[in-house]
Amino acid sequence: MATATRSFGVVVPDVANPVYATLLKAIHSQAWHGRHRTVLFDTDEDRWREREQIEQARKLDGMLLCSPRLPDDEVLTLAGDTPFVIVNRLIEGAPCVLMDMENGPQQAVEHLAALGHTHIAYAAGPTGSWADGQRAATITKACERFGIRLTHLSHQAASIEGGRAAAAPVIASGATAVIAYNDLVALGLEAGMSDMGKSCPADISIIGIDDIDMASAVKPGLSTVKMPIERCGALAVELLLQVLAGATHAEATTLGSQLIVRGTTAGPSR
Repeated sequence: MATATRSFGVVVPDVANPVYATLLKAIHSQAWHGRHRTVLFDTDEDRWREREQIEQARKLDGMLLCSPRLPDDEVLTLAGDTPFVIVNRLIEGAPCVLMDMENGPQQAVEHLAALGHTHIAYAAGPTGSWADGQRAATITKACERFGIRLTHLSHQAASIEGGRAAAAPVIASGATAVIAYNDLVALGLEAGMSDMGKSCPADISIIGIDDIDMASAVKPGLSTVKMPIERCGALAVELLLQVLAGATHAEATTLGSQLIVRGTTAGPSR
């Protein structure tokens, strides 16, 4: 018996971010196998817009809510009775597909510790990002374990410009290495510090998170934590179709992460 064709909304914080572009492509590709229709909703990192977009998306057969920024209870209230899956965020009692926030970031700290760094900074992402909170917590615990001093920088946009804005605070902190919220922030950090006469990795080592295509194309290549973005998108579609078919999923599915070492990390300058 053929599966009924479905229409579902995909709500993302920023369609211009390469992570969500990759996620959307994977979602669309997986949906195409069943000739299901996807409708894009871009919140532009705006909570008011996110509320309106979810209200619009719930008129469809189902929803994929990717990295929602609203509080848990509000997300659940807005979703109502419409079948949905949360992508890249944990909300208790809701079906979720997560990208690991522990193994890869822990490896990043371990790598920097092995190189001899004793003071690192964490360049935070957008306010309200669940992933940012999880990454910061993991990095904090790992630094405590290795006896590394950690400086938390203020929240910035998840973009190259956000990274540029964080460059001066990184330098002022005195840290010899920085882990960024994502690869775009990491690339912005490198550009901003270069403008201020600092080179990477000679003066400051940088590690990003995500492993977008640009990470391996720049020189030096960006050391980063590879996230399973494509698999996350495909699995989210599979899970949503199961929910639409009446299955109950209350537990989260977590996909692994892995540190990729390239050219932006080295021992601290003496």
